[in-house]
Amino acid sequence: MVEIGSDRASLERLILQQELEKFLYREARLLDERRLEEWLDLLAEEIHYWMPMRRNVKFGDWDREFTSAETEINWFNEGKEILEGRIRQLNTGVHWPEEPVSRYEHIVTNVEIMDVTGDEIRVNSKFFCYQNRLQDEVNTWVGRREDLLRRDAETGFKVVKRKIILAQNVMLPKVVNTFF
Repeated sequence: MVEIGSDRASLERLILQQELEKFLYREARLLDERRLEEWLDLLAEEIHYWMPMRRNVKFGDWDREFTSAETEINWFNEGKEILEGRIRQLNTGVHWPEEPVSRYEHIVTNVEIMDVTGDEIRVNSKFFCYQNRLQDEVNTWVGRREDLLRRDAETGFKVVKRKIILAQNVMLPKVVNTFF
């Protein structure tokens, strides 16, 4: 027999899962539609947006696989001010890597709630990002994200921390102006 308390907790967890997925899908749509200012509204003022570089390592040498946010160079290690500057630059219309503009499709999947502490939720997800520019310039990124989200009255949630982990360890594009 299932107790009412556990039923309520299961239902609340299911509703939270659906709310988180809806938020992450909306975020992907905003990026695909080039609605970057609206995407910025989904980020907390103290956002830490981090993509470490990935190394090829020997089995068992797991502590060396990713660069450190504090002591090493990373693909991204940014706060909101830098992200706003990148978007301002893109929106000038004279940003050479985006003339003509790229077409993006972000797919988010495997959304998992890892922990809930008050209004903060740790969420892991997987992504596939497709970029097409000109006729034959195609870039794809596959990976996972480790997010810390905080409930927000206006947007549902705000992204407080995002760690982006690419499956690949070498990026081939000439310029990376993609948001993940």
